[in-house]
Amino acid sequence: MTTLIYTTCLGLFCMLAEVLNLRKLLVPALIIGLSIIFVVNMQQWGITTPASIGSVSVSHMIKMDNFAIAFSGLAIIISLLIFVLSANYYKDEQNQLSDYLSIMVFVLCGALVMFSYNNMAMLFLGIEILSISLYIMAGSRRFDTRSNESGIKYFLMGAFTSGFLLFGIALIYGASGTFELEGISKYITAGEIAPMFYLGISMLMFAMLFKVSAVPFHFWSPDVYEGAPALITAFMSTLVKVAAFAALYRLFSHCLGGTMYYIEPMLIIVTGATIMVGNVTALSQKNVKRILAYSGIAHAGYMLLGVLSSQTNAASSVFFYATTYAFATIGLFAIAIMTFKSNHNENVEAFNGLAKKNPFAAALVSIFMLSLAGIPPFAGFLGKYYIFSEAIRNGYVTLTLFAVINSIIAVYYYLKVIIAMYSQTANDKTLVIHPTYMVVAIICALATIGLTIVPDMLMQILR
Repeated sequence: MTTLIYTTCLGLFCMLAEVLNLRKLLVPALIIGLSIIFVVNMQQWGITTPASIGSVSVSHMIKMDNFAIAFSGLAIIISLLIFVLSANYYKDEQNQLSDYLSIMVFVLCGALVMFSYNNMAMLFLGIEILSISLYIMAGSRRFDTRSNESGIKYFLMGAFTSGFLLFGIALIYGASGTFELEGISKYITAGEIAPMFYLGISMLMFAMLFKVSAVPFHFWSPDVYEGAPALITAFMSTLVKVAAFAALYRLFSHCLGGTMYYIEPMLIIVTGATIMVGNVTALSQKNVKRILAYSGIAHAGYMLLGVLSSQTNAASSVFFYATTYAFATIGLFAIAIMTFKSNHNENVEAFNGLAKKNPFAAALVSIFMLSLAGIPPFAGFLGKYYIFSEAIRNGYVTLTLFAVINSIIAVYYYLKVIIAMYSQTANDKTLVIHPTYMVVAIICALATIGLTIVPDMLMQILR
């Protein structure tokens, strides 16, 4: 709870910074503040004291267990890396800097709620805090028609889905008489389940599958990713996806596990379709942001395998996969943003001849692409290995083999960028990577390689 309170205060500070004319101190203050919040968050590890605000207990609303603390720590690290990139990214928009950064901090606040909710009402609040902030950021380029289109599409579809979410929660409450996860779990265990409870679960699942961009609720993702500013696309494809999957996993492991017999057939179909559609559709894409959007859809399918395995504690596997995916994606965007800006082009050809212009940057991009593809010896390979192992242990052998075959197909579109860097003719434009972007990329590359060497550092923390 302390983590959420401090992060909210940091967001309010960003808003006040504009009034106090402290724009120049804003990014350093955010980085220092989030670093302190990360330490405070990790100090709660293993402490079972109920969440409270002063003398008022809120444990029926928020549960700060090790699962929430681990994912909150990951979210803070992701946000730190994004804020480091934001200093240069928004250098020409100083008048809006405090607005942008404060909204991004509130996205983090929404994610923190989604990691730790113990009540359906808090799940709804967390999703809405995160989503409403993102609607604004997706359309933040006022004079860019693509950004405007991105924002309005995301808003309309997200608002429609929020209606499903709220109606589903209402039906679950109507049947079980409680919003609390423990109370709903006891209602399921009792065995006398009303028909409207199943309808409520179905509507809730539709809404959550939209948030993780799973098929058939994925159509918004490529358009929004392509139209949004590149930094916001990086934020959405990492923090938002991690938050959505952590919330979905928590829902099954703490509440809906007893209804798996009802949900499992639908989830199996959705998982298989998500993996296949994401990978197959990405093959024909030329825009790098759309490629990464469909790649994210495919990765959503892989993480759904972890959700299917939630009853045997696959939390460590999901956490490891989310961490490796986030580091590879942020590192890739750190180089891609500068490449897009240099070439005024977001297609694959923007990377043509990058190995000749900047060999080190090309090597970093190769590391991230190969990790996302699941090629050893990078951490993405171990992420898929752990997820697939959990799925096989839970009896999803056919689905796992299907996922493995699709992983092989996916290698093609990741190699498209690598081939462009090393075999295509370079254009005359020079590419200079800003130092902060290079630092972020190097940190992500070290994490991508380091987690392969010491995977137990993450795999043991949620056992």
